[in-house]
Amino acid sequence: MTSRGVALLEVLVALAILSGAGLALLDLVTAGLRAEREARERERVLAVQERVLTALTLLKRDELDRRLGRQPIGELIVDIQRPERTLYRIAVVQQESPQVEDLVTVVYRREARNGP
Repeated sequence: MTSRGVALLEVLVALAILSGAGLALLDLVTAGLRAEREARERERVLAVQERVLTALTLLKRDELDRRLGRQPIGELIVDIQRPERTLYRIAVVQQESPQVEDLVTVVYRREARNGP
């Protein structure tokens, strides 16, 4: 009868170990799925930012001058500066973290010529 009690105890310990391992595996899978979801969302935001940045780089000099400073565009903030007369610095950030510039570029626009 003692050996039956020991066997039952061994089975219970084995089940506890398997349950612990199963819970750890479940946590690992959940963390992996969460990371994948966050990566997809980040990729979506970067694609939107890239389209906005591309559109802004196509603007003419006078259009960029009208947009100088920080302006919200949908879920993003665009910061356009003119560090030199012919250069425009364009940065795109998320509204939830405006201190982090995700995408930045500098474009050249020559000055308008006066006269023929």
